Amino acid sequence: MKAVAKAHTNIALIKYWGKRDEQLFLPMNNNLSITLDKFYTTTAVQFHEHLQEDHFILNGEYVDGDETAKITRFLDKIRSRAGKSLFAEVKSENQVPTAAGFASSASGFAALAAAATKAIGLDVDDRTLSQIARQGSGSACRSIYGGYVEWQKGEQSDGSDSYAKPILGEKDWDVSILSVMLVSKKKKVLSREGMKRTVETSPFYSGWLETVETDFLDAKEAISKRDFEALGSILEANALKMHATTLGANPPFMYWQSATIEVMELVQELRLAGIQAYFTIDAGPNVKVVCQPKDEQAVYEALKELSVVQDVLVCHPGPGISYLPSTAL
Repeated sequence: MKAVAKAHTNIALIKYWGKRDEQLFLPMNNNLSITLDKFYTTTAVQFHEHLQEDHFILNGEYVDGDETAKITRFLDKIRSRAGKSLFAEVKSENQVPTAAGFASSASGFAALAAAATKAIGLDVDDRTLSQIARQGSGSACRSIYGGYVEWQKGEQSDGSDSYAKPILGEKDWDVSILSVMLVSKKKKVLSREGMKRTVETSPFYSGWLETVETDFLDAKEAISKRDFEALGSILEANALKMHATTLGANPPFMYWQSATIEVMELVQELRLAGIQAYFTIDAGPNVKVVCQPKDEQAVYEALKELSVVQDVLVCHPGPGISYLPSTAL
């Protein structure tokens, strides 16, 4: 009873910011992402009759404490669905730079969901797999698929209609996503805490909810038309609105640092110079710059010249879940 799966991380173009259900990871708004080619997690899951608890090995080292407890809680959902009580050995290898702002939890829980369901003998379609992965990490539901992916918030209280689905394949429209790793301090407010505080206390959050659905629909239309300028304008404005909500929280907080603003200003200068480049920022200081492949080198070189930039990692749209031979890990 062993299976190995590989899942790639993703970057949100229309942000997921706020949960309507903390336990089921149900989002307050529809959102949209691109799955990336360069960064991924490979996970092997093997259920054993002799194990008395789950074992988690990450990048060759045993992990215990909260991280393993999180894995166990997630596997409990899969064991319950399968009607089995076997414990598992989970081995994961992360090819995701932890400081780059690409959430490894997305690729991690997507790969875990795929490997665990297969190892325990469940036959599930991708929609169901997306719903399962969502309960480990919200954005993991989007990493089931490649290319451009939407996550439907759903309306049902049990989450049965909240799942991701593909809207455009990874080979159907190429764009460049440059992750800018900055010289920065550790963030003081974790993403989950910041999201919860914003929803509960920020007077600006209602404005976010009033406009995000329009952003979502306009972004989908831009993708369907391959209109890069329209998509870039929408994703940049959407990120700025998300971060504005944190300034109204009680107590207020901000993920940006001085280096973040330097990169944002550079991107705006590039546009004035005729290069279509747009930024987006998740719950942290690092910036992702989205541009067209023809401008990739020019944007890369401009970013590398900034003293606050440690590195620039270049990605393109990547694939969804894949299954590897049991000997792969």
